[in-house]
Amino acid sequence: MKEILVLVFAAASLTDALKEIAASWENAGGERIAFNFASSSTLARQIREGAPADLFLSADEAQMDGLEKAGLVEAGTRRSTLSNTLVVVVPADSPLRIASERDLAEARVGTVALAEPTSVPVGVYSKKFFERAGIWNAVSSKIVPTENARATLAAVESGNVDAGVVYRTDALTSKRVRIAFEVPAASGPAISYPFALVKGASREAAARKFLEYLSSRAAREVFVRYGFLVKD
Repeated sequence: MKEILVLVFAAASLTDALKEIAASWENAGGERIAFNFASSSTLARQIREGAPADLFLSADEAQMDGLEKAGLVEAGTRRSTLSNTLVVVVPADSPLRIASERDLAEARVGTVALAEPTSVPVGVYSKKFFERAGIWNAVSSKIVPTENARATLAAVESGNVDAGVVYRTDALTSKRVRIAFEVPAASGPAISYPFALVKGASREAAARKFLEYLSSRAAREVFVRYGFLVKD
């Protein structure tokens, strides 16, 4: 068995696509990849506290900005090649119909799972969108906070909430939820995933190679298949 050479801290929403990409990378002779998946805010905090990460793959620019300002991002390695869209999901067998974001403010929707809206990217994106739509005050009292988009998805799958807001890519991984409403990319928040090498990475050379591979045609095709939007 190959030694684990590259430790990648990655946003939870990237889980499925990255596991497939890493498997292809390793099968082609690349170094072994180990992942730490969590919310981008949690990962950024861990890196600031000295966790041994080689790459940081964030679901928003703000978390990467914070690390860069703290001198924890290797200059010249940051790139943003992915985007996503927000969707409202309900349990697959739910009769609930949601035609727009404004329906979430109605009394027939009692609880809405959402990743922590003050720090976790998908929650922050959602809050900004709801504020712009003028419904945040009506929706906020219904929010059941979760750790990240995958935890929100699990809450909806279990039927413990009426609806949840996740990335489209998360919704596509589950047969136990149904997309009730998709926020149009043109009117939704500008979602961006920046990737970068962590300053002082102990496996710098291997990490740089894998970071390059994430922008390759093969990797981009995987991201697209999982529902991500790939920037030019």
